[in-house]
Amino acid sequence: MDDLLSAARDAADAAYVPYSEYAVGAAIETADGTVYTGCNVENANYSNSLHAEEVAIGTAVSDGHRSFSRLAVTSTKRDGVTPCGMCRQTLAEFCDDDFPVRTDGEDGTEYTLGELLPATITREHLE
Repeated sequence: MDDLLSAARDAADAAYVPYSEYAVGAAIETADGTVYTGCNVENANYSNSLHAEEVAIGTAVSDGHRSFSRLAVTSTKRDGVTPCGMCRQTLAEFCDDDFPVRTDGEDGTEYTLGELLPATITREHLE
């Protein structure tokens, strides 16, 4: 996952974070090996801010991808940040519980999406 983590780090460098000064980058790999990146983009009202993971997956989906193999997420602080609950739920729309999520901290922890978001709300709950 080092290549994916490197792409996430590059994406974090492009973040627009004038309020929190907390830059986040994400890189998601599609089933065919294409990598999409995203960075957080803040807005003065905060609620309209975009998260790095949702930017990456949104761009991939808009290009027609629906199947993903792995994700790396980082901050410029290298503090082991994980996707927030909203981003975890977005990932769960397209990824299984065993989908790997790599973080960028001292130990470079890797989680599965199921570990990060147990008892996920899925389309089956809507039927």
